[in-house]
Amino acid sequence: MYKLLLRPVFFLFDPERIHHFTFSIVKAACKIPGMSWLFRNLYALEDERLERNLFGLSFKNPVGLAAGFDKNAILYNELSNFGFGFIEIGTVTPKGQSGNPKKRLFRLKDDKGIINRMGFNNEGVEAAVEQLKKNKGKLIVGGNIGKNTATKPEDYTKDYLECFNWLHPYVDYFVLNVSCPNVGSHAKLNDKDYLEELIGEVQKANTMFKTQKPILLKIAPDLNHGQLDEIIALVNDTNLDGVIASNTSVDRTGLKASKDRLEAIGNGGLSGKPIRDKSTKVIKYLTEKSDKAFPVIGVGGIHSAEDALEKIEAGADLVQIYTGFIYEGPSLIKQINKALLNK
Repeated sequence: MYKLLLRPVFFLFDPERIHHFTFSIVKAACKIPGMSWLFRNLYALEDERLERNLFGLSFKNPVGLAAGFDKNAILYNELSNFGFGFIEIGTVTPKGQSGNPKKRLFRLKDDKGIINRMGFNNEGVEAAVEQLKKNKGKLIVGGNIGKNTATKPEDYTKDYLECFNWLHPYVDYFVLNVSCPNVGSHAKLNDKDYLEELIGEVQKANTMFKTQKPILLKIAPDLNHGQLDEIIALVNDTNLDGVIASNTSVDRTGLKASKDRLEAIGNGGLSGKPIRDKSTKVIKYLTEKSDKAFPVIGVGGIHSAEDALEKIEAGADLVQIYTGFIYEGPSLIKQINKALLNK
């Protein structure tokens, strides 16, 4: 029904506007008695064989929703009805910010991709915490954290620590987002020495809490083998809990979209089908080169059950969807979980 009826209508409108509209629709629908049950009956698949234990956490199934969809943690309870095993909120920054100027979200329909340059638009960490206090405990929630755009390089760590300390009681794991191409002055975030410092400070803050939460690093899909070797060394040296591979790409190679169309869109991170192979290669390299020394969450271009299995066969322990959720609809989650059971 989604691809035949809803998607064609949704795709007639501006992507960002329809994103907020669908949030309102899902929110309202789940307030109607019986609708949450109906969604779960249609899309969720409960089976003990799908459970995954990772980072000391028990996931109902290995299919999650990537950060960027529910930035402000306003829909995660309702989205849990669609069968996700976990949902990652954010990217959250200390202060609310409007992000980059609109228009900043673009569909590449022929490529089944999206280009965005949202720029960490969110309502800030305090607003996210107020929403997370409403958590009904249906599934695992991750917190993806970043810095404010206006923050000076010498204060980057303070931003991450502020988000970490605010969110710690309310999320199950953390992701340090250091690889988004849509925020200014992020060169320092790609420096290995600085990453060691940042991870060390966040880990120190983690020990201040009675219960420590897993901390992961989200990396770009455009890293070369030398840079990936540095990531492996970084994870081993800092005892980081894992890696999410991968974020959006700045590469435009091989797209069906015309040169004029891409020039009209301008800068931004590419997600969806066009980065499937790129992210899978990153996963495969990380897991093989490190001899599976740390867990990897695979994300990037998952539009079918086969795409998800490909990520898992490459070494991913869990997977996340985002653009595939928009193009293929909520039935994708159940399709992936069914394929895992039949594997």
